[in-house]
Amino acid sequence: MSKWLDLYKQLLTIIPESSIQLEESLCQHTYTRMGGPADLFVTPATYEEAAEVVRFARQHDIPITILGFGSNVIVRDGGIRGIVLSFEQLTDIRVSDSLVVAQSGAAIIDTSKFALKHSLSGLEFACGIPGSVGGALYMNAGAYGGEISDVLQDTLVLTSEGELLRLSKEDLELGYRTSVIGRKQYIVLEATFKLVHADVEPIQRKMEELTYLRESKQPLEYPSCGSVFKRPPGYFAGQLIQESGLQGTRVGGAEVSTKHAGFIVNVDQATATEYIALIHHVQQTVKDRFNVELETEVRIIGEDK
Repeated sequence: MSKWLDLYKQLLTIIPESSIQLEESLCQHTYTRMGGPADLFVTPATYEEAAEVVRFARQHDIPITILGFGSNVIVRDGGIRGIVLSFEQLTDIRVSDSLVVAQSGAAIIDTSKFALKHSLSGLEFACGIPGSVGGALYMNAGAYGGEISDVLQDTLVLTSEGELLRLSKEDLELGYRTSVIGRKQYIVLEATFKLVHADVEPIQRKMEELTYLRESKQPLEYPSCGSVFKRPPGYFAGQLIQESGLQGTRVGGAEVSTKHAGFIVNVDQATATEYIALIHHVQQTVKDRFNVELETEVRIIGEDK
């Protein structure tokens, strides 16, 4: 603790005290409602503060982990060493003609609603994706036939050296639930979406339709990380899990959803260890029955307790 307390005091010279927390429990910052503590939890309020923190971390050889809304991530019970950087204070969304510019901490759902308000079409698919703009770019989030790569024009990122860099959509090499952001250690600060002017009514109808589909099919009444597995070529993960008879299977407080087999839900104060053990059980069972490897869509980060 003395090491992190010393670094905390040094960080106070570049970022306000209200933006730094010592030993912050991450269970309050993830959709699964589990995960151990972050040594230093930092929430910069400006791009320059974010750059200063990155440069500080590089100077002191401190690892940095970026945490968006924690909607597609599992934090192990031992927590995360070093600095966890969150952009929950960077939530501005603005419009210029058919362009919507959203900071990385803005909810992608709110960005979709903002586009609706300004009669702009293209982000309807994102109206139910429970993540941040930064997280959506990181994994090229998608739903109901649309994905971020369909509407992204460019993005502003920080490099691992703390330098600002403007990248085009092509620079990000966006694929199915993947991009170069993680591989190149880019930190998303904002995204510019190129949309199309349209009447409000059809945009709203589409969003209402997709919201209904999501609420009727997904187990939103329990904490979860959303769809756990990527779609294997030629198959649907949820169907394979269902046909393996795994719905309702539990490890501790974690359960394969009886409503949607592609979800694992926290029904009774599950630990990350239990949740991950259930993921591995599902993978092994599907492998044994169908000879199909289920690859996780969710990121698993942090240390075991």
